[in-house]
This record gives sequence, structure tokens and C-alpha cells, in this order.
Amino acid sequence: MNKSIFLVIGVGILLTAGLYSLPNVVVRNEDRKLTNEKTTDPETAVRDTAVLRTDRSDLHTASLAPEQQKELNRLSRRFESAEDKQKPVVGNELIQAYRKVSRYDSAARIAEQLVTLAPTEANILRTGDLYYEAYGFAVDNQKLANLGKKTREFYQKALDSNPNLLAAKANMAMTYVTTETPMQGIMLLRDVLKEDPTNELALFNMGLLSMRSGQYNRAVERFQAILVSHPDNTKAQFYLAISLGEMGRKEEARKLLAKVKEREKDPTIQAAVKELEKNL
Repeated sequence: MNKSIFLVIGVGILLTAGLYSLPNVVVRNEDRKLTNEKTTDPETAVRDTAVLRTDRSDLHTASLAPEQQKELNRLSRRFESAEDKQKPVVGNELIQAYRKVSRYDSAARIAEQLVTLAPTEANILRTGDLYYEAYGFAVDNQKLANLGKKTREFYQKALDSNPNLLAAKANMAMTYVTTETPMQGIMLLRDVLKEDPTNELALFNMGLLSMRSGQYNRAVERFQAILVSHPDNTKAQFYLAISLGEMGRKEEARKLLAKVKEREKDPTIQAAVKELEKNL
């Protein structure tokens, strides 16, 4: 597969965070005995993960303009000096300000502080979502591990009080692929699909993992299943087209890409479509 298409698997969809560190054997043994045996040496895993994340991480490490930093400092001071009853309002402003300038881990830390004031399910879930967002932009492997751990911590708290939060479970699953126990992620996705066989997010993640392991026939099944109940999902159409192309079904891939080009607004996906069309 063309390198630029590999990159878009990570760049275009935040859910693929850590995809290139997933041991191939984990997905290949999906219907066999579960195993955590690794087939990728650590140096290769680190290199591939860094390549995957480069384009997105630039957003997080870019220097702030003086006026942006000034606004963050102002809101931070307000948050620190606010009384407890005012902190949620100021904290929400600060979270949005951090996210606006791609400081996702800082936004998550503020959300975590708000959880200590009001440990509601909504606040806990939001904190998990924000840590997961930050996880998706991490390049440094230690930071990746720390953010993945934080993501799981808050998603698990939310799931302990409400096991029906399937999106949280599907997101949490993807943070396991860069750990020593990646099979836990596969098992979580299976749990989601057992409860909801048409779950869009779980099917999507499983499709991406199948692509990563070169099981394009399985990826096709996952993305086609999404399109049965969500026919307008252009991301699923896009990755289905890639998988079909890799299987030699180029005419089907071309037709799908034409639909994606017409409907998809994401410029990253549009650029990848053009690249794909050259090779079909």
C-alpha cells in the first residue's frame, strides 16, 4: 500500500491512535486462541507510531501566538482564583480555549480538576473523552502511555456506573493497542459488538485493525456492515475502497472513491482519494 495511504489511516481518523504498534498476530488470531505474542520489535513499533503521528502532532507542538498565550494565561488565573461554585463555568471556558489551540492534554487536566468538584457521570465521561483526544495526538511514547492510562482510568470510572456507554468502551479499546496487553482492546470491541452488532464505532475500529494486519477481506466485511445501517458514512466508504483496492477489486474501489470525493469534506481524505485514484 502507498505510504501516503498508510499515513491517512492515522491522520484522517483520530480513532486509529496507536494503530501501527498493534502486533499483527493479535488480529490474525481473532477467531483462534487469544494471544498477546508480539511480531513487531520495539524499535519498529516506535518508528512506525512516530511516522503515523507526525502530521497531527505538529498541531500540538506549534508555538502559540502572543495573543493566544495571553488569553490562556488570563483564563488560567481566573480559574485558579475562582470560588468552587464558579470554577465549572471558568473551567469550561479554559477547556475550550486549550482545545482551540490544540493543547488537548491541558484541556483534559482542567476537566479532571472539575471532576474532583463534581464527580458526575457526564464530567467523568468528558474527561475520558478529552484524554482520549490528547492520546490521539501524542508522539512521545511515554506521553502516549500516560495519556492512554488516564483515558482508561476515566472511561472505566464512567463504565463502572453505566456499563451501557458503548462508545467509551470502543474508544478505550483502542488505547490498549500500544500496551503489553493489546488483546484486551480486541476483547472490548468484541464485547461492544456482542451487545450491539451494528455498533458503528466498534465495527469501524475492528475494520481499521484488520487493515493494519493485512486482512483486507475482514476489513471489507466490517466496513460493509457499517454501510448497511449507516449508508452515508463516507469514512467507512473510503476505507472500504482502500481494502477493495488491496484485494484487486479496483473497479468497485473506483466507484466508491467517486462517491467519497463527492460527499466527503475532510481535506485529508480528499487528498488521499486523489492519491488512491492514481494507483487504481
